[in-house]
Amino acid sequence: MEVSKSSRAALLPSFLYSPSSGSVESLHSLTAAPTPTETRVMNRGSMVIGAPSEPFGKIELFSPMHYWACAVGGVLSCGLTHTAVTPLDILKCNMQIDPVKYKSVSSGFSVILREEGLRGFFRGWAPTLLGYSVQGAFKYGLYDYFKKYYSDIVGPEYAAKYKTLIYLAGSASSEAIADVFLCPMEAVKVRVQTQPGFARGLSDGLPKLVRTEGVLGLYKGLVPLWGRQIPYTMMKFASFENIVELMYKHAIPTPKEECSKPFQLGVSFAGGYLAGILCAVISHPADNLVSFLNNAKGATVNDAVKKLGLWGLCTRGLPLRIVMIGTLTGTQWGIYDAFKVFVGLPTTGGVAPAVVPKNLD
Repeated sequence: MEVSKSSRAALLPSFLYSPSSGSVESLHSLTAAPTPTETRVMNRGSMVIGAPSEPFGKIELFSPMHYWACAVGGVLSCGLTHTAVTPLDILKCNMQIDPVKYKSVSSGFSVILREEGLRGFFRGWAPTLLGYSVQGAFKYGLYDYFKKYYSDIVGPEYAAKYKTLIYLAGSASSEAIADVFLCPMEAVKVRVQTQPGFARGLSDGLPKLVRTEGVLGLYKGLVPLWGRQIPYTMMKFASFENIVELMYKHAIPTPKEECSKPFQLGVSFAGGYLAGILCAVISHPADNLVSFLNNAKGATVNDAVKKLGLWGLCTRGLPLRIVMIGTLTGTQWGIYDAFKVFVGLPTTGGVAPAVVPKNLD
């Protein structure tokens, strides 16, 4: 049996959507006759995912519509969740910048409430919403693209054998691009949240920052932001994919395709929460650096290390960030996968609906 180049290209990414434990032999199962519940693909050799409810019609896997759907899901999952935890973010940033004044979670909340009232807990919500919405669009929208791109480069055998490396490379590439768009909003957000009187929000904070530090001032924290976000996202995506796969293999007796959609979304939330804890720990030193550099004009990384110390970089504000990032990440994966289900795509990780590429007979 001879497989055309176009068919082979369409088949490559299927390891990332199959129950395979990493063996290339799982390819051959896709050539068998489909069951009535499986979805056939007969459109230019591409794979198509169908769903009982398809408000946008059938979506070809790895088509522009697929990536657009992932991008919209990323906007919803990142923009809404980061804005919702703005009070925790404000407290975390202030505990990192001024630990003497903001000694603990309870006393920190009391200080903010006493000095600024309830409005003080939502300073910087606008740059947060805009910045993380755009970041989520690029992060999630490009993740599946890079997964396929790197799978195409290494070929089916290595893509299956080293799938975790595919997850890591795909997430790092998407986050590196996403942070270029997040960085200006992050710079404004940190100043609004940690420097009382700097600005009321995005509308006056962004022009003031550009006026006082120039356009380059918006990107002063880009390298530390990469240092925080890229390891965070690599851990977030790779650990989530593997945790969900392990849950369906060892903790859930029912195959994923037989589980209800609400149950699958519950698994996405649980896997995301566990992944979020790992993300918080690995990215926390860089998070402290970002807060320090964006708050102190002209400060350097060496200044931050000297003032905070290595132990302070790794632990200051960490318990609060674990709670915040765990909840944030779990909710993000729940929202993201809920949107994917809504448009007819499978949830992320574990076992996906079977697909059959064209021209295999």
